[in-house]
Amino acid sequence: MPKSKNPDSKKTELQSVKGMRDLIGNNLFLYQGFFEKAAEVALYYGFKPIETPILEQESLFTRGVGDETDIVTKEMYTLRTRGKDKLALRPEGTAPVMRAYFEHGMQSEPQPIMLYYFGPFFRHENPQFGRWRQFYQFGLEILGTKKSIADATIIRLTILILKEAGLNNLTVKINSIGDAECRPAYRRELINYYKKNLRHICSDCKERIKSNPLRVLDCKNPKCETVRKAAPESVSYLCAPCKKHFKEVLEYLDMMQISYEIDHTLVRGIDYYSHTVFEIICQPEESTPTKKKPLAVGTSAIVDDKETKQAAAQPLSIAGGGRYDSLANSLKAKKNVPGVGVSIGVDRIIGLPQYAQLSPRIVKPAKIFFIQISFEAKLKCFEVIEILRAAKIPIAQSLAKDSLSAQLGIAEKMKIPYTIILGQKEAMENTVIIRNMENRSQDTVAIDKLAQYLKKIK
Repeated sequence: MPKSKNPDSKKTELQSVKGMRDLIGNNLFLYQGFFEKAAEVALYYGFKPIETPILEQESLFTRGVGDETDIVTKEMYTLRTRGKDKLALRPEGTAPVMRAYFEHGMQSEPQPIMLYYFGPFFRHENPQFGRWRQFYQFGLEILGTKKSIADATIIRLTILILKEAGLNNLTVKINSIGDAECRPAYRRELINYYKKNLRHICSDCKERIKSNPLRVLDCKNPKCETVRKAAPESVSYLCAPCKKHFKEVLEYLDMMQISYEIDHTLVRGIDYYSHTVFEIICQPEESTPTKKKPLAVGTSAIVDDKETKQAAAQPLSIAGGGRYDSLANSLKAKKNVPGVGVSIGVDRIIGLPQYAQLSPRIVKPAKIFFIQISFEAKLKCFEVIEILRAAKIPIAQSLAKDSLSAQLGIAEKMKIPYTIILGQKEAMENTVIIRNMENRSQDTVAIDKLAQYLKKIK
């Protein structure tokens, strides 16, 4: 058998796939903390949770997101089952929510339907700061209304969630790309404009002009920058209802004192959008000190302090969304259902120095290390731990250790202020020793009085 040319080939089975990573301990808590805070805000505004499968029919995204988008043509993970089904790992959350809306008969419920979700999504992209091939998003969707106040609600909640997470220097970039009535005229003007500038645009944009003209405005190639900035503006071609809708959204933002900029080149990279589209940008804060962030295992090759500082020093898009009034039609639904939503890029937020490092409510730092000595103590240790759990007193422990010195050493290394020591004598007498690790003072306490005693010193 020929030898592998890859010197690391023997390690690949014990390494995570490129662009994916493990979240362990505090790193996972940072994500859970954000989700809890975001869900709390959403719940207070009347949203309900939904969780859709990670695997969906491939056609859900080719029809909904668009078969000419980068997500479908370049980034989507697809697979074929033994039964020849064509499935895809979900690259975004809106199309699955719309599918669930019809599958579970939500159209017969009082409208609008307001939902939130959180979880992993998948796109084959070049890994970099805040961008993974398995990435995490928090999403909000309002289905069943065309009212402009729904657009404003989504934007307001997103801003509130981000501020609760510690991000304050936020700007909303917003645009309107019209609807099926007025967009064709704008498309024709945009095509004519770009055809006159073919020499000054990239090869991708030359293809987009033929298949998906609005996508040229989403191009990040520097070669297209000058042409893109001087392109016709979609708001100049809006019909009267679209103008009214956009004007109302901006009035809501003004009333809520939400800072925004109208960005005429903003279209978003998904076909189902219409009317309002927006992105929320976190502006750099020179006065914000860069804090050391705990990195997930295996991330150092992609994300490091230097990359974090570079990302924090420039405007960063951390959320985006808009209205999708034609998505249900694209999915061949029997009834069209308007909607508006947003997805928040949690990975980018977690990596920013401004992030408040939110922790889940269940996570409390342990102030007590439980030490057991002797087999008799091990037999009784679970009884003691259950007493503490019932009293909501978290502990650290190493039940697999036997010696007192080894367990005390772990407690000192973890800088835990108190230890509970259960030895053979204590096990027989139904007592424990409480030791103050700072001054080495200690008390003997009956096990049935333990929780009451500890609550006094917490």
